[in-house]
Amino acid sequence: MEAKVVWNEGLVFTGIADSGFSIRLDSKKEVGGSDSGIRPVELMALSVAGCTAMDVISILQKKHQQVTAFEVQVHASRADDHPRKFLKMVIDYIITGHDIEPGAVERAVQLSEEKYCSAIATLRGNVEFERRILIQSPEPSY
Repeated sequence: MEAKVVWNEGLVFTGIADSGFSIRLDSKKEVGGSDSGIRPVELMALSVAGCTAMDVISILQKKHQQVTAFEVQVHASRADDHPRKFLKMVIDYIITGHDIEPGAVERAVQLSEEKYCSAIATLRGNVEFERRILIQSPEPSY
């Protein structure tokens, strides 16, 4: 895998991945940025959310679970002092669907967090992880 950032101006960079996709990176104005892009450390939290979300939805689809909506939220706490590393990430899995089996969801999350998600595996041992799972039924349509 290859990744690069190209400086634009100030603290603005364009991040470019192997896939050819790009993303604008910046910092907040208080530290010299222009507040025009995502922060690099935010990408780490998004990587955790995206990685585990893709695993879990793939597993649930293979288990024929009738998921109608799915969201993963990462609530991250960081150290106050530099380098302000991540201390803890609480991952909320919010699954909406019909007749969702709680055991299937628990197993899908466990497999993702313990076996498949490379973002979590990279941070494990340095960051404390906690998970919360919420299974809800879709709103009735009238």
